[in-house]
Order: sequence, then C-alpha cells, then structure tokens
Amino acid sequence: MADNNNPWDNDDFAWDGTSSKSKNSLSKRFKIINNNPKDHIGSYIKYGLALVLALWALSGFYQVQPSEEGVVLRFGKYVYTTDAGLHYHLPVPIEEVIKVNVTQERSINLGTADVRNYRNNAFTESHMLTGDENIVDINLTVVWKIKDAKDYLFSIRSPDETVSVAAQSVLREIVGQSEMQPIITGDRGKVEDETKEELQRVLDEFNAGVIIVRVKLQKADPPREVVDAFNEVQRAKADMERFKNEAEAYRNEVLPKAKGQAAQIAQDAEAYKAATINKAEGEAKRFASVYAAYKNGKEVTIKKMYLDAMEDVLKKANKVIIDPSQKGNLLPVLSLNSKNPAKE
Repeated sequence: MADNNNPWDNDDFAWDGTSSKSKNSLSKRFKIINNNPKDHIGSYIKYGLALVLALWALSGFYQVQPSEEGVVLRFGKYVYTTDAGLHYHLPVPIEEVIKVNVTQERSINLGTADVRNYRNNAFTESHMLTGDENIVDINLTVVWKIKDAKDYLFSIRSPDETVSVAAQSVLREIVGQSEMQPIITGDRGKVEDETKEELQRVLDEFNAGVIIVRVKLQKADPPREVVDAFNEVQRAKADMERFKNEAEAYRNEVLPKAKGQAAQIAQDAEAYKAATINKAEGEAKRFASVYAAYKNGKEVTIKKMYLDAMEDVLKKANKVIIDPSQKGNLLPVLSLNSKNPAKE
C-alpha cells in the first residue's frame, strides 16, 4: 500500500501548518467562549443603553408653532423663551419646555353668577352701585391674550381668575364714580374705555403678562324689581326734555322777533329824533333869516309876512263866486275848493 505523502490529505496538519488536532482544540475553546450566556447579556445591555441614551438625547428637539412661545425650564427654574421654529433643550429631567399660545384671544364674562342672597332678594355680581346711589345690572365681556409667556406662567397664580377678579374690581370702581343715567342710556363707550385702561394698568402692576384686547358692555339695565318704576322715571324725564325742547324752540322763535321789533322801534325813534331836530334847526334858521331880512327892510318884510299869513288862512277857507245882482239871496254858484262841484 503506497504511502500518502500529500500533506493536504493528512488529518494531522492543516493548511496553515498547524496540526488538525491543535486546530480542533482551538475551535472547541472558541465555541465554548461564544456560547457563554453571560457574554450575550452584557452585549445586549450595552447596545440597549446606547440606544436609550441616543433616544434620550434626541428627545430634546422640539417644535414651536408661529402662534406659540416656548418657555424652557432647567430643573423647574425659568431659563429662556424661544420663538417659532425648531429648537433643542437638554432632555428631561434636566430641562423641559412649556408651549404657550400667545395669539389666541381669551374672554371672560362678568355678571352671570349669583354671589349672595339678602332678605330673599337675589343679588348677583352684575349688580353694582352707581355714584348717584342707584343699582345697575351690568354684564361685561373682557377679551384678552398673553403678552409675555414667562410672566403669564410665573408672575401670578391662576391668571384667568386674576383677570376676572381684577376686571370686576375695576368695573365696580368706575361704575361707583358714574351716574346711572349715562351708563344706561348711551355713555357706555366711556365706561368701556375707562375700564380697559384701568384694568390694563392693574395687570401691568402685577406683571401678569396679559394684554387687554377690548372690553364690551353687553348689558346695562336697572334691576328687574324696579324696572317698571325706572321706565316711568325715564318717560317722565323724556317728557321733561321734550317740553324743554319745545320751550327752547318757542324761545328761539319769539326772541329774535322781539329783538327785531325792538330794533325797529329804536330805529324809528332815532329817525323821529333826527327829523325833529332837523325840523327845529330848519325853523330856527328860517326865523333867523326872516329876522335878518326884517332888520334890513321892515316894511317889505312885514308886508310879505302878512301876505304869507293871508295865503295860509285863505287856503283853508271855502271860496265861492257870487252873482252881485242877487241882493236878497246869496247863492253860491261855484265852489273853487270843491273837488266835485256838482255836490256843492
């Protein structure tokens, strides 16, 4: 039987020059090591921790919408505020972010809840005492939104309730300084403007981070228990105003006419005065001129004065033409002064 001198066919040697027995021994040892359960668990734990750490780190990314502001807290303490966009903060529990909608309009209504009963008469938060000691039933709507997210979250507790209480306090103060009639009949705009201005000032003092958008009086009426009496008073006041207006209209009609008549009388008096003075002055001048002529020519002047006087006298007398042949009866034939001779 021939010897097999091919080293590749020899089981005792491997291709790398090591004996097959030695290689089998190493292979067995390697398998024993790889098949150790403890080594597999340790690898899984490492990979798992690495994955968890990566996810934890990625959880710090956050998106802020255009209508929001992001308030970042580090261990519960305010750090900074972020605007719209993609941002990153240290993952929880180191840092966290609170997103606040700063464009949304919020509203509260005052004058809807019963607050107390007194002698079986229900009084509500809408019943307010005016400056002239009347009670008015008011319903008010306040519209507001967040101006500063940090102040809104941390400067005051329960911002919604704070705005409501402050609005009610301010409204009561303003109503208490006003009369009932203007509030009910049409001066509501003044109350709304004053309430908005004063409420904003109070909230700014609190650093509430809130801006008042508008204030609207939904209702301003007398209480239901006295509404009939109040309506009677209003009707009486309306009649008073009507009579007053009618009197003013009559006054405006009569007074200018009376002033015109008075002015006319005064002008007539002035004209009469001027005419009388002028006449008197003319007569005085005429007398002076006659006197001057008399001194220069007495006989001529006297004769002229006589003729003028006779002319005035005969001008007023009835002139007749008489037939001298009628000696017994003197009958007028023709009247020279008569406008209608047939009637003479």
